[in-house]
Amino acid sequence: MKAPTQYLLHLADNAVVLGQRNAEWCGHGPILEEDLALANVSLDLIGQARLLYQLAANRIGGNATEDTLAYFRADSEFRNYTLLELPNFGPLVGYAAADRDYATTIVRNFLYHALMVLVWERLGQSPDEELAAIAQKSIKESRYHLQHTGDWVVRFGDGTDESHDRAQKALDYLFPYTAEFWVPSELETEALASGAAVDIAELRHDWQEIIDQTLTEATLSRPEVKGYVPQGKQGIHSEHLSYLLSEMQGLARAHPGATW
Repeated sequence: MKAPTQYLLHLADNAVVLGQRNAEWCGHGPILEEDLALANVSLDLIGQARLLYQLAANRIGGNATEDTLAYFRADSEFRNYTLLELPNFGPLVGYAAADRDYATTIVRNFLYHALMVLVWERLGQSPDEELAAIAQKSIKESRYHLQHTGDWVVRFGDGTDESHDRAQKALDYLFPYTAEFWVPSELETEALASGAAVDIAELRHDWQEIIDQTLTEATLSRPEVKGYVPQGKQGIHSEHLSYLLSEMQGLARAHPGATW
């Protein structure tokens, strides 16, 4: 049993897009330790993406490589969650004036890694042995990412009035985008039928328990989710993805085939 390539690309696109977003903090972290920590999280995500793109490229065949899949696909071909492509500035509060808001970055990573810890645990048992091997490596990294971001959510929420306000506003802004996690797409339905993927709907209860436990400790409130459900994993993205990909893909597209 092998997972369909579109499912592999969905997992890879999630990792590479969030890795690119997190990398925007390189040299701009609030403290040196966090600058290095988030850079390492970015490297972990990009490493996961590389493994998944390599596996997808091997199965696609022809001229497909990890580079062509990352750098030469259009935004409409990407299958990442919309949550992951949103800018880091988020809902800046009060007198804040910056192009990055650390609360937004931390909350986004917390919501995503709480999911991926569960996904990688399940995929580690996949009959697709190559995918299972990637999952078994990735779960160790994701557990660290979840612990790191969860600790910061608590520190923000149970900290000063301003840090609590920023964390709650980031949560209010980002949480509705998680509705996309639970609405199956065609690629997920196909992957589930292959027997090699995860029924993500089965993870919702466990994910909410992880979220609620941390938010309770952080004295933050879980927002209601209602209204429009994003469709990034179906190729329908916000305007932000095209700008992110333009920066990420610019060098490769300007000098195709270059080596250094």
